[in-house]
Amino acid sequence: MSAQRMKCSLWTVALLLCLPMLTACSDDDDDSTTPVLPADMQITEVVGGLQNPWGMAFLPDGRLLITERSGGLRILENDGSLSAPLHGVPEVYADFQGGLLDVAIHPDFESEPWVYLSYAEPGSGDLAGTAMGRGTLGSGGLENFEVLFRQEPKVSGGAHFGSRICFHEGYLFLSTGDRNVTSAAQELDSHIGKILRLLPDGSLPTDNPFSDQPDALPEIWTFGNRNVQGLAVDPATGLLWASEHGPAGGDELNKILPGENYGWPLVSWGDEYGGAPIPNPDTQPELKDAALWWTPAIAPAGMDFYTSPALPSLQGKLLLGGLQARGIVVIQVDGNAASEVSRIELDRRVRDVKQGPDGAVYILTDEGNGSLLRLHKDG
Repeated sequence: MSAQRMKCSLWTVALLLCLPMLTACSDDDDDSTTPVLPADMQITEVVGGLQNPWGMAFLPDGRLLITERSGGLRILENDGSLSAPLHGVPEVYADFQGGLLDVAIHPDFESEPWVYLSYAEPGSGDLAGTAMGRGTLGSGGLENFEVLFRQEPKVSGGAHFGSRICFHEGYLFLSTGDRNVTSAAQELDSHIGKILRLLPDGSLPTDNPFSDQPDALPEIWTFGNRNVQGLAVDPATGLLWASEHGPAGGDELNKILPGENYGWPLVSWGDEYGGAPIPNPDTQPELKDAALWWTPAIAPAGMDFYTSPALPSLQGKLLLGGLQARGIVVIQVDGNAASEVSRIELDRRVRDVKQGPDGAVYILTDEGNGSLLRLHKDG
């Protein structure tokens, strides 16, 4: 057995002693230690009492939209007050990992004032699937909400909805998870385990890689994705990057290219939760390998490229939230290559990370009693 495989197997045993179907031991781990921060930074709690916050998006006026997995969409006002849950949010399947997930605004919000939500949508019985829609922000809530995308097929269970939204070059990218139906990630007649590309109004681009393939769904941009919970564009190159949960180990950072097969469940740098090995990606070079991967798992979530000079040591780096890493993984991306350079240890499950308009880093911690934190220059 290779050293890497032995390391992964040992991690599998440790994970099984924790909770075999999760990427972290508990959503309610309240143990805390002093954060380990870069010398020139400090951390401040902006607001607490959030119920499993999942996504956030800054409005042009500086206010912040925050989703809670239980179904709440809230606004953090400029005076620091937090609104009650807004009206007009669609019904969500709030079970296990399902619920209200990501939020984004149209890139030209001043002229196209749309707020986009991704969420687990309930179907008949216990069926559910990833969905995405948009509405306008009115007094007290969302107005004229319309569903733009529904995953087909809906399946049972509450795991692996994926569900990040990212705008890039006039298109809307949306990730879906494999919903624990692993083989479906390889099937082009299913939205499960994919990254999708749509136009902002939900219509289909004509040049998606499988648009002319009659047995494939035309929204598909990539396939073979297990559970993508981070999407961000490198401003230096214009390339789209994604963070993806592996099984027992093998979490990934991928450069996203149209039509590529990212391998799940055919290959992985991790093993099955029960300990069964999965072939390494290098055994099937025709499949797209990760640019960076982690075993033991970090449970990667939301991420953002940090561009502000306000925190010089982070400028130009990719900041990746880690649920199991309990902090921020700082990554150097150079064109097609990526390497981890440091970690900011917060002892909190980090679900999303965003650069704020003030140059600070805003962090959502995903405990049952979650918080919005602000990482900023010391003094």
